[in-house]
Amino acid sequence: METARFASLIAATITMGLMSGLFYGFAVSVMPGLARSADRTVIETMQRINVAILNGWFMLGYLGALVFTGVAVALHATGDGGRQALAPLIGALVAYILAMAVTARINIPLNNALEQAGPVEQIKDMAAVRRAFEQPWVRANVWRAVLCTVALGLLAWALVLHGQGR
Repeated sequence: METARFASLIAATITMGLMSGLFYGFAVSVMPGLARSADRTVIETMQRINVAILNGWFMLGYLGALVFTGVAVALHATGDGGRQALAPLIGALVAYILAMAVTARINIPLNNALEQAGPVEQIKDMAAVRRAFEQPWVRANVWRAVLCTVALGLLAWALVLHGQGR
């Protein structure tokens, strides 16, 4: 049981770190870089990113962070050996579920609307499409970055507590 607890905690921390880094990278480099670009560049780039990101490596991190953190919570809730790490694990799970909710309620619908605008060659008012997408998406992404970073910090704390309890 101890090996499974530790392995799930490590896997949760790694996958959460991947998600935190992804959202942070968009917040501090990708979107600020695109903010300095033409409307066509922003729309075309984000349309392409939204297609390219749907791959197995992304899904491993995105769903893995949820599954591994959930498994870590469940394993640390059973028996006496893992209870000291339970509070930060639950906090991490809640923070990540909130980040996923932001993704589902804000980022994905904005991505879908951007895709429905059609190929850039056919968009008549690129400035309007960009305005409807960019700022709401960026704000939501910053929330995802913050929530995932909080979750990562809580997982790091859980790792410390787990080590102290051994």
